[in-house]
Amino acid sequence: MSQSQSKPRRSLGSWALIAVPYLWLLVFFLAPFLIVFKISLSEVAVAIPPYLPAFDLAEGWAGLVDSVSQFSFDNYLWLTEDDLYWKSYLSSVVIATISTFIALLVGYPIAYGMSRAPKAWRATLLMLIILPFWTSFLIRVYAWIGILKNEGLLNQFLLWLGVIDQPLVILNTNIAVYIGIVYSYLPFLVLPLYATLEKLDETLLEAAEDLGCPSWQAFWKITFPLSLPGVVAGCFLVFIPAVGEFVIPDLLGGSNTLMIGKTLWVEFFANRDWPVSSAVAVLLLLLLVVPIVLFQNHQQKLQERQS
Repeated sequence: MSQSQSKPRRSLGSWALIAVPYLWLLVFFLAPFLIVFKISLSEVAVAIPPYLPAFDLAEGWAGLVDSVSQFSFDNYLWLTEDDLYWKSYLSSVVIATISTFIALLVGYPIAYGMSRAPKAWRATLLMLIILPFWTSFLIRVYAWIGILKNEGLLNQFLLWLGVIDQPLVILNTNIAVYIGIVYSYLPFLVLPLYATLEKLDETLLEAAEDLGCPSWQAFWKITFPLSLPGVVAGCFLVFIPAVGEFVIPDLLGGSNTLMIGKTLWVEFFANRDWPVSSAVAVLLLLLLVVPIVLFQNHQQKLQERQS
């Protein structure tokens, strides 16, 4: 009798456990997205809020239907007509891709070294990777201004070594943006990659060496393929925020640095065009979500075929 009564309780608890993350996504993701999407279908107006139509519940169902009938996709058509926006999207994707690739080149040896370090050191090394998060993101970006400017620490050090005869122009260029993005988001790539490499079965490498496989060949045939889940997860964690980054290109990049985050900020705060900026945000979200969903579906199908 007690067993039959315990089953519904476990079933109800499991449903509640599943409902919590979905409720979180509904409240903090779907609802704000619907609000932004609604604003993107509106028209700019000199009012508060600065767009029309605005829902008025006092007018009842008829007022709601009338407001919905005024929606249009003109803002999305405007984005296709002005080359500023698609150039911003393209430039953001290029900068984020290059930054992610550089972060992978830098982060993989770090994660690999951490996973092969003595166990007594791993906690300390992990703390050093997380340590920059204890400081404000904005302060860390501002610090790079003092490092990269013409009279900054980097140029002074290179001049002292005699490597250069005159200061290098790094600040207010795309190179500074790459440095800022790689530095800021490198831990997001190292952590999942370290978690994958740390679980790697070392007996596989020992077996490869016993069969006469060189160390570098064993790495490319065993270690790297087995670490791909961590590589993919880390690259996504770097690429996704880098595409919509605003602070780094605004502080470290120059006037020619074109990224969609800066364009969105100008439309929202400088031009006060909330509908167009909302349309930019919606397309940016689709630009990121759709390829990720397609990639996950492809990976799931591959796993089903292999199983």
